[in-house]
Amino acid sequence: MSSYERFAHVYDELQTDIPYDRYVKWVEQHAPSKQFPKLLDIGCGTGVLGLMLAKAGYQVSGIDLSEDMLAIAAERFAEAGLQVPLFCMSMHELDGFEALDVVTIAIDSLNYVVEQADVYSTLERIFHTLRPGGQLFFDVHSLFKMDEIFLDGPFTYDDGDISYVWHTEPGDYEHSIVHQMTFYVRDAGSDLYERFDEEHFQRTFAIEHYMTWLREIGFTDIEVTADFTEEAPEYESERIFIRAVK
Repeated sequence: MSSYERFAHVYDELQTDIPYDRYVKWVEQHAPSKQFPKLLDIGCGTGVLGLMLAKAGYQVSGIDLSEDMLAIAAERFAEAGLQVPLFCMSMHELDGFEALDVVTIAIDSLNYVVEQADVYSTLERIFHTLRPGGQLFFDVHSLFKMDEIFLDGPFTYDDGDISYVWHTEPGDYEHSIVHQMTFYVRDAGSDLYERFDEEHFQRTFAIEHYMTWLREIGFTDIEVTADFTEEAPEYESERIFIRAVK
């Protein structure tokens, strides 16, 4: 089993504090499923959000770069009795979709695209897959979180079955981070733990950059909020939410 495959199996345990229901409500508020049924979840991971969106009435498809994540997502959808098309694909090479009503890039997935040109390409390709009036929903880490909070590590976690030590250091780009994580996962039915290591890279940009790119591409009605609220971002906001209309 590869390191990333191991990570895929513990990923859901590490995301229990994410209020996915608020994400669904955000999408539903602006793009109700009866008027905007056809939805693509980019960076769908293990399918937690996609399943909630499907249960809310959306016709969900998903893409992710990890085959291991997609395998877990497929199992999750099958157990719910749903047939959800899933594709292994990089978001900046998005292809094969058209006339979508909604596109989501949730839980800072866009921050894993570290090259500025690739971020722009991702947004541009999404624009071309949306039908006129279709909407894009995504969130990214704020500059404050990337430059200050993440560098206040190391961080630790231990629930008895999964433990980790998470070190962070500045990346090669401005407003970027290298996440170095060591996991210890208990083997079922024993007191033995398996260790594996993960290294992830993330980068974010100023809100003004995202807005400029979206306008250049052709998006309109761009709305920016923060931290799962309807409030505008402040200096110490941690997660920036952006909605744009084609």
